[in-house]
Amino acid sequence: MSWGALLQPDLILEGSVVNLTPEMLQKYQIKGLVLDVDDTLVPLKVAQASQELHQWVEEIRQVAQMWLVSNNLSEARIGSIARALNLPYLHGASKPSRRKLRQAVKAMNLPVEQVGMVGDRLFTDVLAGNRLGMFTILVEPIVPPAQAIDSFGVRALEVWVSQVLGATLPPRQQKFTNHRKS
Repeated sequence: MSWGALLQPDLILEGSVVNLTPEMLQKYQIKGLVLDVDDTLVPLKVAQASQELHQWVEEIRQVAQMWLVSNNLSEARIGSIARALNLPYLHGASKPSRRKLRQAVKAMNLPVEQVGMVGDRLFTDVLAGNRLGMFTILVEPIVPPAQAIDSFGVRALEVWVSQVLGATLPPRQQKFTNHRKS
């Protein structure tokens, strides 16, 4: 598989993770989700989930199993967020390593093709998910306005490098578009 294909998400979701609907998961036959935490579910320096995220988790729980898999080394922070959402978790994942993604998929007892990897980063979340054969979903990061400019540079560089390597990453797409050609 080429670098462009490895960095190409299956779905580019406009907006945050809460825009991912049960209908989208059903359309793509996704029965499990591995969720990144930092800047995907909560801003990096925030230690608790928003009420909106709690509601989203309860809605998604009706159609899909969920695991949190984070590169963050803080068991206290990731564990606290996971317990508040009543979700199993793994921290210190070292994505794009697939090791902890495999653990989560195995615990869900689902075929890897029926599990979506949801994250805000191409070189960690999307790359790890694609390497394992998961359905990958790229979301816009949840960052406080004061930190948006700092995170924009890194993300813009990831997009540029991905495009140079052959990924087709338009800046914004419709919520229901599958970008990877099978």
